[in-house]
Amino acid sequence: MITDREKAAFEAGIKLGALYHQFVGTPIARETAGTVETAIEGAVGLQPFVQEITVRLNREMMVSNRFGYSELAGKMFDVAIRTEVGTASCKATLRLEDDYPMMQITEIHETAGNPDH
Repeated sequence: MITDREKAAFEAGIKLGALYHQFVGTPIARETAGTVETAIEGAVGLQPFVQEITVRLNREMMVSNRFGYSELAGKMFDVAIRTEVGTASCKATLRLEDDYPMMQITEIHETAGNPDH
């Protein structure tokens, strides 16, 4: 049987993977980055088991092309997410590590459940 802890970790990972692949390539500029951060937080935050999400994009990496925008790259993401499933909570991140957009679980724990259930 899969535990709440395993489900919480899975949900955090699948949310980060989907976020990464859904939004990479999005047209972006420093002036619109805040709006895009908010939109990503809102979209991912709607999904089951997401309790918190924070998205920050590295504006220094946004170099405009001749049309006045750049494309969102995986290296620009700095994301923290917290999922909860039953009695388990998982925190995970997506951020640049050694020039690679790395996803990792940073904290996971379970609270004692009600033994009557």
